[in-house]
Amino acid sequence: MEKVRFGQTDLEVSVVVLGTWVTGGWLWGGADDRESVKTILRALELGINFIDTAPVYGFGKSESVIGMALKEWGKRDGIVLATKCGLEWDERENVQRNSSPERIEYEVDQSLKRLGVDCIDLLQIHWPDSRTPFESSIRAMQKLQEAGKIRYYGLSNFGKDQVAACLKAGPVYSLQPPYNIFEREVEKELLPFCVENGIATLGYGGLCRGLLTGKFKGDEEFPKGDLRRFDPKFKPDRFKQYVKAAEALKKLAASYGKTVAQFALRWAVQQPGMTTAIAGARTVQQVEDNAGVSGWQIRPEDLAKVDEILAKHIKTPVGPEFMAPRP
Repeated sequence: MEKVRFGQTDLEVSVVVLGTWVTGGWLWGGADDRESVKTILRALELGINFIDTAPVYGFGKSESVIGMALKEWGKRDGIVLATKCGLEWDERENVQRNSSPERIEYEVDQSLKRLGVDCIDLLQIHWPDSRTPFESSIRAMQKLQEAGKIRYYGLSNFGKDQVAACLKAGPVYSLQPPYNIFEREVEKELLPFCVENGIATLGYGGLCRGLLTGKFKGDEEFPKGDLRRFDPKFKPDRFKQYVKAAEALKKLAASYGKTVAQFALRWAVQQPGMTTAIAGARTVQQVEDNAGVSGWQIRPEDLAKVDEILAKHIKTPVGPEFMAPRP
């Protein structure tokens, strides 16, 4: 598996990251724990050593399932665990932002227990909290770093100005923005800013909620509890546009002997400013497909063809700003 240095850290990580929102089941129509464990173990066997999770993914479930898999794997060395903080919820699963120092410290202790480890490699503030000064949140994570509970810290879903404000309090090691072939808003300012400041990136939504797997026909309906019910891309007026674009991308991918999902992830990690691409996997087969991102390159002329395909098929593009009901 192809690995890269993660920004200004000493972490060596796989270019594809195992995303585990689906592992928690929340907003993804549930998940089978045993299948999830098998999927995580297979990812590790394939050399995918970077796992991204969050407490809110299933309200602790995703982290707990990862902990089960790590216990079964039996080795901690070489595995890079990234989780998040700054969201809290009640018994009705109502989620709100809270990046206070007290909340961050509490969440880290809970995450360590669920994951079954004594140190988190990368802790990320999940969403910016307007009620807590960024400096307070950064200082809290620095204290956890000094205490040995985390190795590095970063941000998720922060805009350029918000990242710049955090940099005034200390280094920012990473940023996790939404990024894929269909959602490219961060190319305008955010990714160049990260390059300028040596900030590593994890692009999430690498397969755009399945649109870049080529499995949809454009008339599917999603069950209650599935986040795609909230996504304008999956509404009838736009769904078929994205499906047609994915079909064209599938033909381009086939010229490399790759699936459209593998092509999409490879495209992401070849973009300026993008260090790694996150791809979720519900099954062993899916994670095996995701691993096919490693060890090859898309030619420059075909990178240009991607833009031509988007211009031809997608008449009303929709950004990632919805990302399900925001906390």
